[in-house]
Amino acid sequence: MRRIPCLFLVLMAACSSGVGVEAAEDLRVLERWIEWSDGGAMLMKHLNTEAFRHLDARDRIIADLQSAEDWQQRQRDVQKTLQEIVGPFPERTPLNARVTGVVTKEDYRVEKIVFESMPGYLVTAALFIPNNLTEKRPAILNVIGHSTTSFRRDIYQVVILNLVKKGFIVLAMDPYGQGERIDYFDAEKGRSKVGGSTGIHSYIGNQMFLTGVSPGRYFVWDGIRAIDYLLTREEVDPERIGLTGLSGGGTQTSYISIFDDRVKAAAPSCYITGFRRLLESIGPQDAEQNFYHAVARRLTHADFLEVRAPRPTLIVATTRDFFSIQGARETYTEVKKAYVALGHEDHILLSEDDYEHGFTAKNREATYAFFQRFLDLPGDPTDQAVETLSADKLNVTPTGQLATSFKGRTLFDVHKVTLDRLAAKLDASRRHADSHLRQVRNRAKTLSGFRATERVGEVIYRGRYQRSGYTVERLALPGEGDTVIPLLAFVPEGAGPHPVALWMHPDGKAADAAPGGAIEQCVRWGRLVLAPDVLGVGETRNTVVNYPSAAHYGAILIGRSLPGLQAGDILRVVKYARQRDDVNPQDTLALARGTLCPALLHAAAFDSDIRAIVLDRPLLSYHLLAAHRHYRYDMHATVAGALTAYDLPDLMACCAPRRLVVVDPVDHLSNSAAPALIDAQYAFPLETYRAQNASENVFIAQTLDEAIERAM
Repeated sequence: MRRIPCLFLVLMAACSSGVGVEAAEDLRVLERWIEWSDGGAMLMKHLNTEAFRHLDARDRIIADLQSAEDWQQRQRDVQKTLQEIVGPFPERTPLNARVTGVVTKEDYRVEKIVFESMPGYLVTAALFIPNNLTEKRPAILNVIGHSTTSFRRDIYQVVILNLVKKGFIVLAMDPYGQGERIDYFDAEKGRSKVGGSTGIHSYIGNQMFLTGVSPGRYFVWDGIRAIDYLLTREEVDPERIGLTGLSGGGTQTSYISIFDDRVKAAAPSCYITGFRRLLESIGPQDAEQNFYHAVARRLTHADFLEVRAPRPTLIVATTRDFFSIQGARETYTEVKKAYVALGHEDHILLSEDDYEHGFTAKNREATYAFFQRFLDLPGDPTDQAVETLSADKLNVTPTGQLATSFKGRTLFDVHKVTLDRLAAKLDASRRHADSHLRQVRNRAKTLSGFRATERVGEVIYRGRYQRSGYTVERLALPGEGDTVIPLLAFVPEGAGPHPVALWMHPDGKAADAAPGGAIEQCVRWGRLVLAPDVLGVGETRNTVVNYPSAAHYGAILIGRSLPGLQAGDILRVVKYARQRDDVNPQDTLALARGTLCPALLHAAAFDSDIRAIVLDRPLLSYHLLAAHRHYRYDMHATVAGALTAYDLPDLMACCAPRRLVVVDPVDHLSNSAAPALIDAQYAFPLETYRAQNASENVFIAQTLDEAIERAM
């Protein structure tokens, strides 16, 4: 026992001198470096920096607007842009509206309505009509926020019934994915198979973005057709139409009133803030709230209101909302300048209350007073206590869901028409392979938002670990803008030059880096392996925004994509490899696993310095994701608009005649693809390789080890 203190002192001395004690490896690069301490925010900050450049340019345009003519020209420009990124809208077809039931109360009645906004595409709604009308009345379309029960929820009924008590006709409709329009409905469990309303919106929205379509198009169109329905009612004065909604309903209110000038008065609630404040706070929300390339086209929330000036508009806001009140106030201040220039300063109003995201009595009363004034129905705006109806009494369909009551088209069916048209166009282009592949490279660069770099800046060396037969270097490469690419270099013993392999894993550079792991095997074969954390992966994985698609939608707003950004990082690593004295730049292999395969395919299509490509469990095609009602895949690995010009097999064809090895490709459900499906999806790249007498350079391997051996 007396020897224990002595042994302790010996061990402490050994630790302090580094003798006999092996420290555990820490393969992080950004750790303990103040300038890189926010790796989890790096992706979102980078996207925001570019977004803010677009918004700064927009603000300079707005600052120069002075006269009514200036603002009217701006309105025309914005309207044209919005038509381009949201339209074209479907053809107006018969509504085929029918009443499925009536609820009669002492001072009003409710007619339950089903109408077709597109042929066979059903919308459920309820028309609240005051009793004993003797003249045409103003009507208000109430669009609902992200509530599963939609207008049946008590907080929405309070607004609806107060407006009815004040003499307004109110049409409340179910937005897509809510109320009785829950798509992907599981009858046994009584709920959607893909999550709540925002999940449903983004699930179909992600598929639409692949075809370059803003999913908000169909939310707007439902609203326009709802107004069409109102105008068929003899009780409604067509010159006195109002529109309001909270949260997601505020979004719809803003959007519908852009495209339908029959809306005389609009009151979006708890939505308006501005893209600058949205992006620097909570980030982009679900799919329909993001127009395709909107920020790149220099648009923000203020434009949605200015384009309808001088028609009356009320911005309703709360000071503790997750939609920044600062942004709401700034938007109001700017929009007011347009109304002043157009001679109607009193037609733009702001009501705010100290509350969280939701209704308050003060804001409700401001909304009632606004419609009473501008829809010419004077009265007392006081918020009254009302007796709400049970949700089942307001159900429009027999079962409470369109999916189980009526056979109609789904939004996926509508989307599929656009997809099939684009697929036919792509197939036709592939018949002229040479010109098609030239176009693919050009369009893929544009649509993915890829940006080339001429050189790699200063590389920061962060130390190394010695392993048996090789060392592991920790490096930091400059990425695009202020981003950093954390990089591990696995360097074999010997002077080299060594053939090089790039190794990309969606879980980060350390995923395959353990002793005895897959990277080590590649090093044993003589390769110097470079394993980066491309932007959004590993140490730069987004951890600051909880919304799962925030980075994807943030990129879409500015005309970029994660595969495009990551392809740029991959090629920066390639350029760095060429600068090393211990590398043979003529022998560069690049390997990607899982959801990083699209990024590598883009990089390889753009730069022939990558001499061999290995794809481990790659998605067969973007088309598969868009063409199936159900899919399971990380949509961050997709490029919005890609299917307007190319698909992943086209990028594979761009790699010919270089070596291309695929291991276990996956389908739209991320399952191993069936052989027949592989043959069908890879027909074009295989034919391209055959045409270049390089069939032996493209093949499907059974294992990753086999793939690397074949690629070398």
